Amino acid sequence: MENSTDIWEKMLSGEIYDASHPGLINRLEATREKLWEFNHMRPSCKEEMRNLLCGLLGGHGEHFQVNQPFRCDYGDNIFIGENFFANFNLTILDEAEVRFGDNCFVGPNVSIYTACHPLDVENRNKALEWSEPVTIGHNVWIGGSATILPGVTVGDNVVIGGGSVVTKDVPSNVVIGGNPARIIKHLD
Repeated sequence: MENSTDIWEKMLSGEIYDASHPGLINRLEATREKLWEFNHMRPSCKEEMRNLLCGLLGGHGEHFQVNQPFRCDYGDNIFIGENFFANFNLTILDEAEVRFGDNCFVGPNVSIYTACHPLDVENRNKALEWSEPVTIGHNVWIGGSATILPGVTVGDNVVIGGGSVVTKDVPSNVVIGGNPARIIKHLD
């Protein structure tokens, strides 16, 4: 069996890996403990909440707010820029890196996924998967209940309409919406 460091590196590099590896399961459980604590803090405990998130995230700007509840798989693969705001129920499956630029605003019930699963049932049932990173540019507003799928890069100055499913890369300076999301308007 591969050691925990090797399986972690395999996961981050986008190679196929065993998602049921005990080292990964232990990390998932440790993150869930931290998230349980975060999600059950009183909203007035702003400093404690910030400190917990600072220890959980891979990197962050000076000014950020994440409303409860928040869910992720590992946390340390999430990097948020300056002036980040996430509303209620943000879910990030961060088997690969998820990076947000500065001035990103995330509506309620947004989901961002990096985990990919085989189409063939035999390999899927063996808990084999791979991951593809997601990158969100600067000055991006993600509307409520939007979903961003693995491997997507979103440019700068983008508005993602509520309920959109983003399946492919998005250029800068556009409004997108729908399922699958498509360009609705170019911004000047």
